[in-house]
Amino acid sequence: MGMRKASSPAAKDRCLAIGFAILVMLAATPSLHAMPRAERHGTRHEIEHLEDAWRSAVLKGNIAAMDALLADDYMAITPTGILQSKEQTLANLRSGTIHFNSIDLSDRKIRLYGTTALVTSRAEVAATGPDGDISGSFRYTRVYVKDPRGVWRIVSFEASRIKQPGEHH
Repeated sequence: MGMRKASSPAAKDRCLAIGFAILVMLAATPSLHAMPRAERHGTRHEIEHLEDAWRSAVLKGNIAAMDALLADDYMAITPTGILQSKEQTLANLRSGTIHFNSIDLSDRKIRLYGTTALVTSRAEVAATGPDGDISGSFRYTRVYVKDPRGVWRIVSFEASRIKQPGEHH
């Protein structure tokens, strides 16, 4: 099937205008490569620091620190598939229903896309919940977005349990 040609001058003008608008949007979007190397390095360091602050807040049950890290529209997907808002996340941390003894992180990757940072990592967790031991190995994705004041906030988090050989769920 061939492409259909615009049949009128007005239709051609609309196509050109749309194409031009797309080019302008793409040109205006900052890319990782357009960011100076020192700035990329500084941003990576800042995100690494925020990841460490998140880990510390969870381990210590630090509500104020967690509140500062999470965006107001934050949404998480737990390893069991439950959606959690910022308020629900803070309430769970406040209640202590889940207690983390340790969180060991490895295989961290940080990808930068302008004012968005995507972090993936592996977490070895020792924790207990209302139904007992919830320790295990997890992979997670956390998304940071820089707000208009230049502050990085966590907007999204999703964790998945890594199944061990022979494990059935």
